Amino acid sequence: MLPTPDLLAVIFDVDGTIADTEREGHLPAFNDAFLAHGLDVTWSPQEYGRLLRITGGRHRIAADLRARGFGDRAGELATEIHETKTELFRTRIVAGSVWPRPGLTDLVSSLVDDGIRIAIATTGRAAWVEPLIARILGNGVAETMVTGDDVARLKPDPAAYQRALEQLDVRPENVLAIEDSEIGLRAATAAGVATVVVTTDYTEDQDFVGAAVVRGSFVSPQPLDAASLRRIHRQWWLRCGHPPGSHHELR
Repeated sequence: MLPTPDLLAVIFDVDGTIADTEREGHLPAFNDAFLAHGLDVTWSPQEYGRLLRITGGRHRIAADLRARGFGDRAGELATEIHETKTELFRTRIVAGSVWPRPGLTDLVSSLVDDGIRIAIATTGRAAWVEPLIARILGNGVAETMVTGDDVARLKPDPAAYQRALEQLDVRPENVLAIEDSEIGLRAATAAGVATVVVTTDYTEDQDFVGAAVVRGSFVSPQPLDAASLRRIHRQWWLRCGHPPGSHHELR
């Protein structure tokens, strides 16, 4: 039997994973941006949940505007609105309006203490991702950060994970990803990375076949820490060898 690979690094998604950014952050920023551009458009939490199936805020806006009959104007208008939304969301972050998910900072501290490297792989814009990571994790905690500005293809394409692996200079089998959505899980597993999914209200009913573990929080049923992630990573490789198996914890 081949030896179980060591866990050397953890790659975190951002939206919904390190902070509950969607309902309290992105959604009001989108609606404020629509208002700023004179559009009578307000996304409800339910509408926004459906639109999250579309990766990338600009693509979400464009799809919704086309559905509302904006036709050929939708793409250009979506770009303008999304720029406004990004700045509005960044302002919220700098003002301290976005908080880490419970248990996230304890997990990160445990990883640092255990010598496990930390990276970020997101398709969010660097303009708001960078200040959010600095505020929640602190400067220098994430060794490398890949954002949507760094890749041509967004999740579920594995490009963000592949780039993060290249920058870390580690093999996929030595890494664990932490995601909150089916789209993120598909991106990580396509890059050959075992994945822990910590769901949100928006994602809890999605398909997580292929995840190493699926749970509803960082603190329940037991807090995630470096030791538990090493155990999850080892058990996934013992069970599946390579790629991917599935195991769900009760939420």
